[in-house]
Amino acid sequence: MAREDFNDYLAFLAVARELSFTRGATKRGISQSTLSHVIRRLEERLGMTLLMRTTRNVSLTDAGQRLMEALSPRIDEIEADIARITELRDIPAGTVRLTVSDHMIHHCVWPRLAPVLKNYPDIKVEMAQENGFVDVIEGRFDAGVRLGEGLIQDMVAVRIGPDWRLAVIGSPAYLAKAGVPKHPHDLLNHTCINIRQGHSIPVYAWEFEKNGEEVVVKVDGQFTFTSIYPMLPAVEAGYGLALVPYDVVTLPRGMPSFLGKVCPTGDRQ
Repeated sequence: MAREDFNDYLAFLAVARELSFTRGATKRGISQSTLSHVIRRLEERLGMTLLMRTTRNVSLTDAGQRLMEALSPRIDEIEADIARITELRDIPAGTVRLTVSDHMIHHCVWPRLAPVLKNYPDIKVEMAQENGFVDVIEGRFDAGVRLGEGLIQDMVAVRIGPDWRLAVIGSPAYLAKAGVPKHPHDLLNHTCINIRQGHSIPVYAWEFEKNGEEVVVKVDGQFTFTSIYPMLPAVEAGYGLALVPYDVVTLPRGMPSFLGKVCPTGDRQ
């Protein structure tokens, strides 16, 4: 049904309910002459008379009565649905879909999100934990949370947290056996635990920075993970060194011994 046709039915319904062109025109916010023209156009299109008019009264024909009975409940339902929708302007509600890396969920998103959601029970949040690059549009996500330097082209980014740093960690048993590296290049002689941020993405090369000098080291070892957290028990078990966010290893949860920064890493946003 064309939009102008639907407006004609709404105009008819206004007159039919009020049994008055004057009051119907007021409800529709148009002039009485315009309303009369709309009703005549509708009757011509349907090929039947809907309203009987006299100088004093307006009444419905049998066809007009049936049309009003058909339209009224449907229009009432639509208006009720619209009223419920407009309530969302004042009360935040609905579902928000996010794609978030594992570290961002635990150390950035959840600490800020948890207290807010308690005040807005009508908001539902669906978080997909994915460490690789994700097409937000194709995945039908409302937003994605990633490192500032890892943005897909044409994406708009807003900072939601401070810079964070990386640290190289290893267990006391491994360090006692293999020694403590003094420089990033020393890592080439160590067994390291790698991370791949997505199955189709190359293994992450460890990045370091000190006094403006940047060093990138491609390490090797037995294990490669796609998430930070499985790396931690592997470090504890002595399978090598790992490069992880600093705040992960400073949590009071029995993490492996903190080796410290071989060189201060470049800040990651």
